[in-house]
Amino acid sequence: MSRYIIISNLTDEGAMTLKKNPGRIKEVNAELKKMGVNVIDQYAVLGNFDFISIVEAQDDNMVMKAVVEIASRGSIKTETYKIIPITEFINALM
Repeated sequence: MSRYIIISNLTDEGAMTLKKNPGRIKEVNAELKKMGVNVIDQYAVLGNFDFISIVEAQDDNMVMKAVVEIASRGSIKTETYKIIPITEFINALM
């Protein structure tokens, strides 16, 4: 399993949805899980982004498909980064 960081910003539509239904965040996390992407940890952020999520999935394609599905709804914009455990990184350099 690989891990990824998804940085997200709400659109105006997304902010209105969240204001009416704050639990929507957990609903989306459950939808992601059904798509094979498990949310490991999630944070609301004060600053340039609204949320940072750490997720785990079998492969890059699974994450890409899930992110496109969620973003296609028009409520959120995302940036996704694959993260590599530091031990794997060091071992790759040896």
